[in-house]
Amino acid sequence: MPASRPLARLAAIAAPLLLATPAAGQQMHVLVHSAPLAGFQYYAGKILWDEMREGDRLALVRERDNPHDPFAVRIDWRGTKLGYLPRSDNRAVAAEIDKGTPIGARIGRLSRDPNPWKRLRVDVYVGL
Repeated sequence: MPASRPLARLAAIAAPLLLATPAAGQQMHVLVHSAPLAGFQYYAGKILWDEMREGDRLALVRERDNPHDPFAVRIDWRGTKLGYLPRSDNRAVAAEIDKGTPIGARIGRLSRDPNPWKRLRVDVYVGL
């Protein structure tokens, strides 16, 4: 099954929910994917660690002209690059961004694990 199928299927399931009228003051969003942050050790994550909180919004920035990966999705926190969605997890998210699907992300988990791949989990939502 192509990598974009699971996210596309979840987006299709989420679409009717997003069209529903939420209660006043509420926003609808559906978790469709979780992935570790790739590159934590190379970007600003270490410097910003004490400021970040679980649940903080993350920006998904599509980098179509990235020379290393045409499906690259950069992860920013408050305008600062933290890293990327892993190559193994980015194709479906990139496709949805390219289609204009309302998609966003939050910090799902922070952990002081010595393995940089386990320090920050990115939760991707439709409708955020």
